[in-house]
Amino acid sequence: MSILKVARLGHPILRAKAKPIDPKDITSAPIQKLIDDMIDTMGEYHGIGLAGPQVHEGLRVFIAGLEKKDRRTGEVEVVPLAVVNPEVTPVGRDLVEDWEGCLSIPDIRGMVPRFTDITVAALDRDGKKIELRLKDFAARVAQHETDHLDGVLFFDRMTSTQSLTYLEEYSRYHSKDED
Repeated sequence: MSILKVARLGHPILRAKAKPIDPKDITSAPIQKLIDDMIDTMGEYHGIGLAGPQVHEGLRVFIAGLEKKDRRTGEVEVVPLAVVNPEVTPVGRDLVEDWEGCLSIPDIRGMVPRFTDITVAALDRDGKKIELRLKDFAARVAQHETDHLDGVLFFDRMTSTQSLTYLEEYSRYHSKDED
């Protein structure tokens, strides 16, 4: 497995619409290696999500770190899930503006409105259909990563650029807002 190079703001692949993956190709060695490499890359950079275009692959796949609670111990762990050819549908109309960052736009944060409740219809890494009902932070992550597949960056969703801040200033002045 490899750590992949992350495309940064300004690279044309981040503005291109990614192509669907043929379901019969999902279990192929190249796609499985891409998924494994994306999981490793997301971990290396301490991300919670990573989309194909961010690693220079114009394919409709993203990895999301979703919280999973152990029924016996109650402990919560973050498990990476590969999501192929996603279709996101809002459930209701509730939007919440909250802080977002992006591995392709390092050290910058901004307030972005997102739906708080969504469904994601997709295929998993085995090519099986999945339907996820995601709320709050998990819904935000899925919408952010799906935007990458459509050539949309979080800046594009912001209602104002006044909240843009460097990570250092975010930590100093704004992260207290989340406590």
